[in-house]
Amino acid sequence: MDFENNTIMLPKIGEVKVVLHRYFEGTLKTATISKSITGRYFISILVDDRKEIPDEQEIFESSTIGIDVGIEDFAVISTGEKIENPKYLKNSLQRLKCLQKRVSSKIKGSNNRNKAKLHLSKIHETISNQRNDFQHKLSFRLVSENQAISLETLNVKEMQKNHCLAQSISDAGWHSFVTKLTYKAEWLGKTIIKIGQFKPSSKICNVCGYHNSNLTLKDRE
Repeated sequence: MDFENNTIMLPKIGEVKVVLHRYFEGTLKTATISKSITGRYFISILVDDRKEIPDEQEIFESSTIGIDVGIEDFAVISTGEKIENPKYLKNSLQRLKCLQKRVSSKIKGSNNRNKAKLHLSKIHETISNQRNDFQHKLSFRLVSENQAISLETLNVKEMQKNHCLAQSISDAGWHSFVTKLTYKAEWLGKTIIKIGQFKPSSKICNVCGYHNSNLTLKDRE
């Protein structure tokens, strides 16, 4: 790996010019090359930096937060902060429908159809990149600012069987957000607390512990 000239030496290929996402120190173990559907190439490098994962820090109540993910708001923090749901898929839906119609109207196997499919793929790739960027920045901020984060365990696959909410749930990307939170917390010695899937946390008063079983999704305050 040559950081000064932004190149990497690959077996049987030779020296390749690359755009480096970040610099690293350590022993390069493997380099995995992948190609996206839009024709972009990526190299994922595994490095041994000889750093051990830190032990979990002592948890104090003042440095512990709870996160409730949702559709109306992407996340509501126990501190009262609400994170707006960016809804990248919903905002691009009209454009996607238009491009999908163009693909359907082209002759199968033709160059025009391939071009139309490429334009459609680029929109999907952009949406995915926007969602990942948003989740990476938010998860890093939450993990950096707190020692412990409490999350509800969600069965996303079962929730997506509700056809009225399936698209909105997929657009939110809760599973990938929790995954990012979990491994970032492990890197920094922070703690992720998983709440039971069937515990009615939204119906329990955080002050006295009273369980209001008549509370519904439309009841919000």
